[in-house]
Amino acid sequence: MVEWIITPGLTDYNEATAFMEARAEAIARGEARECIWLVEHPPLYTAGTSARPADLTDPDRFPVYESKRGGQYTYHGPGQRVVYVMLDVGRRGRDVRRFVEQLEAWVIATLDEFNLRGEIRPGRVGVWIARTDKPLGPNGQPPEDKIAAIGIRLRKWVSFHGISINVEPNLDHFTGIVPCGISDHGVTSLVDMGLPVTMGDVDTALRRTFGTIFG
Repeated sequence: MVEWIITPGLTDYNEATAFMEARAEAIARGEARECIWLVEHPPLYTAGTSARPADLTDPDRFPVYESKRGGQYTYHGPGQRVVYVMLDVGRRGRDVRRFVEQLEAWVIATLDEFNLRGEIRPGRVGVWIARTDKPLGPNGQPPEDKIAAIGIRLRKWVSFHGISINVEPNLDHFTGIVPCGISDHGVTSLVDMGLPVTMGDVDTALRRTFGTIFG
């Protein structure tokens, strides 16, 4: 069985990384259960393994942490649910692409609990919302905003890092980076979309939909 941990308050990023790495090692050795850890962080930026220095547009705004996850720059902060996913991908089929698709499907299923349609876009990591409430763009299509980011790392076929869902963060904090290297789309949140959703509501939805995706 997967262990679920919810940590109240704001969790230090270095402490989170140390916990994840130790837990992933223990899972790989067969000494610990798989784990889903739900946290919030103080305002900070993380640089994934593909981060471009030019995408850190305000380097003095918040602390910047080098991260071992894939991807580029990401913001974490209060009002954003960070979901650290320590799962045995080796036991679950050793298919990294499928695992990422499962994480995407999990986010989409969670958003669907609030009647919000999340979508995937080729070449763009994360989950997106088509803003039909906004004027059409130059291409004649609704603009799209990112509501969730995904970035993982595997060690000995055990995952760590994971996903983040914007519940009610300060969206202005994203302006210090080019989120995930994508400059021509915006960022949104559940509350920004007009949904009176709490962190507890999101946690409940995450847990309810997890089994339908991962079994």
